[in-house]
Amino acid sequence: MVAESRKAAITINILIVISAVLAIYFGLYDHKQLFVLFKPLTTILVIVLLFFTPKKSCVRLGRMVTIALAFCLLGDVLLLFEDYFLLGLVAFLLAHILFSVAFIQYKGFYKNWIPFLILFGIGGVLFFWLRPGLGDLLLPVSIYVVIITFMALQGVGLYLRERNNAHACMAMGVLLFMFSDTLLAIAKFKTPFYLSGPLILATYWLSISLIANATRQIVLKSAVGAYTRKPN
Repeated sequence: MVAESRKAAITINILIVISAVLAIYFGLYDHKQLFVLFKPLTTILVIVLLFFTPKKSCVRLGRMVTIALAFCLLGDVLLLFEDYFLLGLVAFLLAHILFSVAFIQYKGFYKNWIPFLILFGIGGVLFFWLRPGLGDLLLPVSIYVVIITFMALQGVGLYLRERNNAHACMAMGVLLFMFSDTLLAIAKFKTPFYLSGPLILATYWLSISLIANATRQIVLKSAVGAYTRKPN
């Protein structure tokens, strides 16, 4: 069963890469209809990745991450339309809250001053740099920066407490998510830069793929551990 799940995960990861490359290509060369198709499809494939995990181990982590990714999908769709930018921001805000809840339910609340000061320092500097161009979005963006930085802190905290490959992938995933959102904020509120669209999408899909794969590894490890602990 574990071997079959691994094969399915490898196949889905390959499909994620193909779909992401096509979405970025179609977005770059202004094939709007195909971009509208492949952008949400890529995120859907990331969500499907979590369907190939045992259902009776780390249930809350897998469920909450899946729901969070569903809100990412909603945000993807809303951000296809300029008029729905604020709603897309809200969808991703809810996703970050759910990711945070998932991490806290899994390992408890993480508090350490050094990563806190580093991450919130970066978030604060970015916010005050972008502040002149935020206009009416000043309050929503400020809330968003706080929430995503908190999510990144809790995700990094998983690795700092248990240093293995799965938790390292989770930490890299949340940091890449924060980086991708930083690129998006710079492009929208400061100045567009060369290949901003492809870079934003590439780092975003890499981030959620790392989070989904890390979650899958954690759930599988928990399932194997539970099986080996059963009496013969």
